[in-house]
Amino acid sequence: MTENTISSALSTLQTQVGQEVHVSDWMTISQDRINAFAAATDDPQWIHVDVERANRESPYGAPIAHGYLTLSLSVPLRGLVDAAKPIAPGVRNVINYGLNKLRFPNAVRVGSKIRGRFTLQAVEQVAPNVLQITEQYTVEIEGAAKPACIAESVMRLVF
Repeated sequence: MTENTISSALSTLQTQVGQEVHVSDWMTISQDRINAFAAATDDPQWIHVDVERANRESPYGAPIAHGYLTLSLSVPLRGLVDAAKPIAPGVRNVINYGLNKLRFPNAVRVGSKIRGRFTLQAVEQVAPNVLQITEQYTVEIEGAAKPACIAESVMRLVF
């Protein structure tokens, strides 16, 4: 990859700092998705997977998605799994570098529709072939006033 490609991507991304750069389509959160996440993470807490008990005893009146499931959906909601649509021209890999801040202000009930909104907060070159970006990831729940998740994620774009 040439230095011009990285410089061009850096310049383009710098003009987008402070702007919303992506809004996803709506995604329905199914009980099957919640159950699969519970199995993958060894977190079968009843509020997530016991439908009858959650309907009866949960303060939400239904099973809810794990907070970390909501967080993990940032990857498909941001469109980072489609190699044909890179986050910037010339990007070969997007590496999750971490989080600066994370909150779950609202629960996602089973059957809810969510979408992700992404605002670019910062971009910098951290190595000859790597840019680091910070984005705010906000998960909206259709019809709800409060978001389900607000995270400040840090990613490394490798050229």
